[in-house]
Amino acid sequence: MTKYLISRIIRALLSVVIVVGVIMVMVYTFLDKQSIFANDPVFTKQKLNAKEVYMMQQWELFGYLDYVPFSDYLKEELQAGNIDQETYDDAAVLGKTPEADSELTAKYVKLFTEKYEAEGYEVIRCEGLTRGNTRKYKDGGDPRLYAYKDISVLQRLVKYFAELIHVDSIDYATGDVGERGLTFTWYDPAYGGEKFSPAIMGNGTQYKYLLYCDDQFPFIHQNIVTINLGKSFSVNKGIDVFQTMTSPQGGFRMSTVTYPTGVVEVTADNLHSLMYLEGSLESSSMNQKYYVDDYTSVTTAKNGLSKMGYSFVIGIISVILAYIVAMPLGVVMALRKDKFLDKLGTFYIVFIMAVPSLGYIFIFRAIGNKLGLPTTFNMESPTWQMYILPIISLSLPSIANLMKWLRRYMIDQMNSDYVKFARSGGLSEGEIFSKHILKNAIIPIIHGIPASVLGALTGAIITERVYLVPGIGNVLTTAINAYDNGVIVGVTLFYAVLSVTSVILGDVLMSMMDPRISFTAKAR
Repeated sequence: MTKYLISRIIRALLSVVIVVGVIMVMVYTFLDKQSIFANDPVFTKQKLNAKEVYMMQQWELFGYLDYVPFSDYLKEELQAGNIDQETYDDAAVLGKTPEADSELTAKYVKLFTEKYEAEGYEVIRCEGLTRGNTRKYKDGGDPRLYAYKDISVLQRLVKYFAELIHVDSIDYATGDVGERGLTFTWYDPAYGGEKFSPAIMGNGTQYKYLLYCDDQFPFIHQNIVTINLGKSFSVNKGIDVFQTMTSPQGGFRMSTVTYPTGVVEVTADNLHSLMYLEGSLESSSMNQKYYVDDYTSVTTAKNGLSKMGYSFVIGIISVILAYIVAMPLGVVMALRKDKFLDKLGTFYIVFIMAVPSLGYIFIFRAIGNKLGLPTTFNMESPTWQMYILPIISLSLPSIANLMKWLRRYMIDQMNSDYVKFARSGGLSEGEIFSKHILKNAIIPIIHGIPASVLGALTGAIITERVYLVPGIGNVLTTAINAYDNGVIVGVTLFYAVLSVTSVILGDVLMSMMDPRISFTAKAR
């Protein structure tokens, strides 16, 4: 079993890498990169050279290429001590044409060009565009100089997985933060130091709180290891995909908070999310009122679940409901084959299979509306009743599918030769049913349990759209429509990992239920 699991895990990881690689090829090669500007209001306002530079900046953000403006090259030289501030200021001024450059500017333009062409970049010079015969540049017509190089799929894939998991350390902060290290406390200062709430806090780390406890499930939280699936540029601009899926939603959750300076306020600020932001304390008088160091970046606490949370709650309850309802009905249909209950169950199965899912979802939505049940989600005033219709709509096809296959498996087992031998051996019908027929029939059903449970994390696109559930099911389709490459790749990786994990867990469950199934190769 151990060798099998190791082998399956290795193959699963390879499969995930291949899937992500294929998606990257499709997104970054087959699709026109110009399409990312389809819904970009800023792009339409850009003109002339400024528009071209904006395109390069966005393509770099979306991962298409590496873009280096001339000004960044000069900044690197300044930081390295190769030039002084005066030289930087003078060299950064480009002429309308290369011939109009000053001697100093021409020198560094030449060095810039030689450096990046040697590294395989293409260097582009956009000449200045003036108004008529005047020296005044048109709007967006300033001269520009930059270098760019397309990123290969292999480079992109390696970089993506190299940055997938980030482990926080005391060397993260680049500025002077004093003594770097970790501190453990039994009484969290965010609660005024009076409430028993163990926490590990860092100095020099990305997050101030690395481990902490609160009254929100799962009660113990950590910021030591974070997953970076890739940033969103349209769906949730500037936010990582994983954070988009797991961050709470809804209205502000107010609580009494004690800031590092000792100021106590009732606020939605979540001090456990404090992140390091170099220079933020000195640059803001408001920050100086509340904070004592550069750990000033904070998110707000919300009273709702995350996208993944809403999808999982609806999904897992529908899975449990499906198994509770379908298992006994499937057994009854098999035992009463061709009788009334069997025909009634078969009619339900055919109905669910024949009618498009959108059709019966709207049917039950209309029925629920007549009964006074909420037909849309309200995160500001959540009630348990708003879960009823989405759960029923999501469980209907699962019930039909489980009933169909359990009936089929049981009938196959009932007609097997070993059942006839068991009867001739004197076993009662009850013993034959419980120890043989049912036990063998549910083995294939058990294999699908992990997929059903983990699948609840992926959400349901149609159901969530109809009932306006703020879940994860709609994230991928929204990202595709918005050409949000980071979200497309990140969600694909998430789905791929869940898929291969469910297959492995299904195999393990089958081997536990049926001792005849062995994943160990035996010598013959």
